[in-house]
Amino acid sequence: MSKTVVSKRYGLALFELAQEKGQVDVIQQELLEVKKVFEQNMDLELLLDNPKLAMAKKKELLATLFQEAHILIQNTLFIMLEKHRIGEILHTIEEFIEYANEATGVAPAKVFSTRILTAEELQGISTRFAAKVDRTSLQIENIVDPTLIGGIRVQIGNHIYDGSLSGKLERMQRDIIGL
Repeated sequence: MSKTVVSKRYGLALFELAQEKGQVDVIQQELLEVKKVFEQNMDLELLLDNPKLAMAKKKELLATLFQEAHILIQNTLFIMLEKHRIGEILHTIEEFIEYANEATGVAPAKVFSTRILTAEELQGISTRFAAKVDRTSLQIENIVDPTLIGGIRVQIGNHIYDGSLSGKLERMQRDIIGL
């Protein structure tokens, strides 16, 4: 799935409104919940795109599902529905999160390890690797990968820092075969 100009515009507009109201963190957390709802219910998007279902019923469904959501989120959903852009909601949420992360100096990262890391270990990784990508901190997703044998592999955007034992063994094998 590629991001479109539409999702970038909606994401930026929502981010600017949230920033204006000082609600970026709250809206970001709620958007993650909206994202879960759409990801776990793939038929929801199909239902909202169905031309046989009246717009009033679609709005009623959204209002019921997201009645606890911030008014900015509800309004964004209604506008996207009216403009037949509800299929861009997941990309719009991704865009919002990217704008929020950029504004706060946070970078999303995946840390692969052989076990779940402690909060202290994750904080140390965040501090050390955030400096490498000119950010203040990392938003880490810890993924358990027993094939690493030991150590960790950190992925920040397109950058991969491989300090795993399996990675070191692979590099040694390439060096030996290359001789």
